Amino acid sequence: MTTKMQIPVFTESDFSVFQIPGLENRMEALQNTIRPKFEAFGQVIAQNLTAQLGDEVFVHIAKHARRTVNPPDETWVAWATNKRGYKAHPHFQLGLCGTHLFAWFALIYECDKKQPFARKLQEQLQLWNQIPKSFYVSEDHTKQDVIPVQEVTETRIVEVLDRLSKVKKAEFLCGLVIPAEEVAGLSGEELLKRLEGTYEKLVPLYRFACQA
Repeated sequence: MTTKMQIPVFTESDFSVFQIPGLENRMEALQNTIRPKFEAFGQVIAQNLTAQLGDEVFVHIAKHARRTVNPPDETWVAWATNKRGYKAHPHFQLGLCGTHLFAWFALIYECDKKQPFARKLQEQLQLWNQIPKSFYVSEDHTKQDVIPVQEVTETRIVEVLDRLSKVKKAEFLCGLVIPAEEVAGLSGEELLKRLEGTYEKLVPLYRFACQA
């Protein structure tokens, strides 16, 4: 355990927040119930990632500030070595939507490492073969569609990486997805242990992206 601070739990009601109608009401619920838990996990995992990476990691909690009408369907906390932001950099995420929790290594649309990462990984697929079969891949952080790694053949991952290198809006996210009902049955310490184990397995992809 990286710290002795109290680790919060995520309950079924946390996932129900995404059923609240209206931007203002849902944002109020997110800020009052989810954000404090993200802050707690954010601090602990930042310490862990900083130790693993040898570079200071900063916590970024999604504010959804640009939204004016539609309430968010998911929310997240991200970790990056850049203090000012995370979207333009390889980073890690922990988030919730109505059906599940996700823990990702992420290269999203604003990151200029996508193309070199994709080309380099296509040439060194042995790194991809080390990713646990229980993990998932997403090609778009705005959609909840995910692909189990166990179903991603070598041909399929090459296609995913090819699209990542050629399509401006393409993204690459890889990591753990846990159904809401399973998350609700975990203690804070149990969830933290799973998350830290997940990010530890994703650090090689992160390092690879940073060096690309």
